[in-house]
Amino acid sequence: MEHDIVVENLVKRFGPVEAVRGVSFTVARGEIFGFLGPNGAGKTTTIHILATLLKPTAGRATVAGHDVVKEPDKVRRNIGIVFQDPSLDLDLSGYENLYIHGRLYGLDGQRLRERLEEVLKFVELWEFRDREVRMYSGGMRRRLEIARAMLHTPRILFLDEPTLGLDPQTRVHIWDYIRELRKSYGTTIFLTTHYMDEAETLCDRIAIIDHGKIIAMGTAEELKSMLSSDIVYVKLGQVGEDVCSKIFVESVKSCRVVEGNTLALQVKKASEAIPTILQLLDRLEVRVLEVSYRRPSLNDVFIHLTGRGLRDSEASPVETMRIMRRARVR
Repeated sequence: MEHDIVVENLVKRFGPVEAVRGVSFTVARGEIFGFLGPNGAGKTTTIHILATLLKPTAGRATVAGHDVVKEPDKVRRNIGIVFQDPSLDLDLSGYENLYIHGRLYGLDGQRLRERLEEVLKFVELWEFRDREVRMYSGGMRRRLEIARAMLHTPRILFLDEPTLGLDPQTRVHIWDYIRELRKSYGTTIFLTTHYMDEAETLCDRIAIIDHGKIIAMGTAEELKSMLSSDIVYVKLGQVGEDVCSKIFVESVKSCRVVEGNTLALQVKKASEAIPTILQLLDRLEVRVLEVSYRRPSLNDVFIHLTGRGLRDSEASPVETMRIMRRARVR
C-alpha cells in the first residue's frame, strides 16, 4: 500500500508546552483520514508541521514522499490547505481571490482560466464569481477556500476544522464536496475535527488525539467495538466523590463521572442493568434526575479512554490563542 503521509514519533514543544507528544501514523493514498480531538489537543499543530508551516522539535514526517523539514518546497507543491481561520481577501471577488492564488502557483493564461472555471463550478460558485467575498455567506466562503486549495490540483488536501461555526445544513453540503474531491480527483484528504458525526460520516480511518498523544486509531466501527456493551447515563441531583465505588452491580463493567453530575456506566445489557442500578442508588439515597442509554458512539469511546466528554476537554479560547501566537512567532 502506498502512503501519502508517514509520521514517526513527532514532537512539538512551545517552551514548556508540549503540544504534540510522540505522534506516529500513516495515511494511505486516496484515503480520507480523520484527526479527532478537542481544541488544544494538538490537531492544528500537527497539520502545520505536515504543511511545513512549523518545524518539529523531534521526530520525522514525510508528505507525498518528501521530508517536511529537508524538502519543504517539494511538499508544498503537492499539498493544498484550508486553514481553520478564514484567509480570504474580503475586498476582492471570488474570482480575483482564486486568480491571485493561481498566479502564485505558476498558473497563467488559458490554463489558469480553465482551472478557475473548473474549480468554481465544482463548488457551485461560478455564478457568484464576480461578487465581493464580503457578500458571501459563511458556507460560500468555506467552499471558495476549498476551491482555492484545489486550484493547483494537489495530491493531498489538508482541511483544518473545515465546518467550524457553520450551520448543520451547510456542514452537510461541505461533506458532499469533500467526498466528491476524493471521487473525482483521487485526492488524499487529512481532516481535523472535533465533531464526532463529521469524523464518523466522512473518514475511512480516525485517530483520536488528546493532550498531544494518539490514544486510539482505526475505522469508526473498530473504535466503537472497543466497547462491546451498552452505555447507561444517569444524571444525579448530587454526585459524591466515591459514588462509582459504591455501585457494585455485576453487569456494570465501568463507571465514570462526566459533565459534572452524570454517571456513564458501561454495562452488558442496559435493559437488565438499569433497574438494579436504580434500586442501588435509591438505597444510597441518591436523587436520580434522568436515565438514558444507547449503543456505544465515538464520544463514548472518547469518554472510556479519557474519563471525560469531548466538550469537557476543549481548551479555552485564550489558551488556544496563546498556543497559536507562539506558533506564528516560530
